[in-house]
Amino acid sequence: MCRVLIIGAGGVGTVVAHKVAANPVFSAVMLASRTKSKCDQIAAAIGGDRIQTAKVDADSVPELCELMRSFKPDIVINVALPYQDLHIMDACLEAGYHHSAGGSRGQH
Repeated sequence: MCRVLIIGAGGVGTVVAHKVAANPVFSAVMLASRTKSKCDQIAAAIGGDRIQTAKVDADSVPELCELMRSFKPDIVINVALPYQDLHIMDACLEAGYHHSAGGSRGQH
């Protein structure tokens, strides 16, 4: 079983949360964003108690590390805004967690 932290509650984060919640390999799911109410809406749409939610500032390495250390994910899925990538990667390195980036990366 795997614990996953999803950072970002936009369009991509919504899809990722739905897919992760539907997969039984994930024993615990945390969805975090700067706007907790968006995370709560996504969790409610998925239903049940499958997804925990949290508020996090993805520009703050200390805040990200605190969330990671308290939740203890096996993997962090980053679907936040591209300019937040380095902060999230730095937090993963500092806190000792694996990182996967998704979503839109670069110009189209």
